[in-house]
Amino acid sequence: MADIDTAVKNVVTETTTVSLTPGYEGANIGTYIGFKHVNYLIEKAVIEHFRRQGLPVGGLYERYGLGFDLIDLEARLRGGVFVDDEATLEVKPVTGDDDTAFRFKVTITVLRDGEPKKIVTASAAAVLRRDEDDRRLPGRVPAPAVLDRFTVTALGAPEPGEAVPAAGGDRLPSGGSADRDPVLDRILAGRNGYGWKFRIPYPYVHFFSRMHMSAYLRQMEEAKHRFVDARGISIGAQLAERNWIPAVTHSRIEILGEALLEEDLYTVYTVESIFKNLLYTARMDCYVVRDGRLFQVATGVITHGYGVVEDGNQARVVSWDDRIDRALKGAPGEGA
Repeated sequence: MADIDTAVKNVVTETTTVSLTPGYEGANIGTYIGFKHVNYLIEKAVIEHFRRQGLPVGGLYERYGLGFDLIDLEARLRGGVFVDDEATLEVKPVTGDDDTAFRFKVTITVLRDGEPKKIVTASAAAVLRRDEDDRRLPGRVPAPAVLDRFTVTALGAPEPGEAVPAAGGDRLPSGGSADRDPVLDRILAGRNGYGWKFRIPYPYVHFFSRMHMSAYLRQMEEAKHRFVDARGISIGAQLAERNWIPAVTHSRIEILGEALLEEDLYTVYTVESIFKNLLYTARMDCYVVRDGRLFQVATGVITHGYGVVEDGNQARVVSWDDRIDRALKGAPGEGA
């Protein structure tokens, strides 16, 4: 790595511009890239910023045992990113003198009709999480003092929440889920929402054990799908009947604590507000249970509308009808 003091100074002061193309996996709406993969681009751009400024995230772990983690990621989508786009991402540091996390503003610009168009504005925050298991890092050297203010021994420090009943049913297999559970009943009481229990599988973790930001993005997408399915207005049904697809305009996820490999994750998706018949905002909250008490490990919000996509990348927003409105407000839709 470059001189560490210079590299850290560059990371928190210099702007990086990088050209990236989205992953084909994310094109689940014609040739539109879904919000999850738009956020993956943002994460990739921040990681590239660290590399170009002399502080590659792989080297930070291999040399010092410091794992890079995005802990806060927010994106506002002003239009579509498509599978053929070569996007320009600008990563601008906004880390304050007293911040204990690296903070950035990120924009995504694409060409439309030969002209650059800013399509996404985002913010991101990251920390370095120390791995203290010497079995994994026998050659580790002490981290330079310049990294101390950005280094944590754990992601967040959630306080123990309320006591909850013992979980019901058999132990879930890896990646298995259940939508009925005494803990879920307690969390969901009085909410206009849906929740499920999910045993955290190996593909959802990094640095051996903890869930990462991209895994929570997957949970948020899955939460939307499960919620509308439970209300009788599933994504598949709306596509088949009306060619309507959910369209995300805003998302944010904040990691509050660590959720670990093979723990049961309780995810709750709650409708918070509805704007006319055009947009609705829902909150996602994620919990684990330890010693009989809830610990909240993540929270986030997502705003959806409905759109129709034609010719692969031509979209128009639609107003939903009373059936969708009733389902979002808590009454099951037809066929529920």
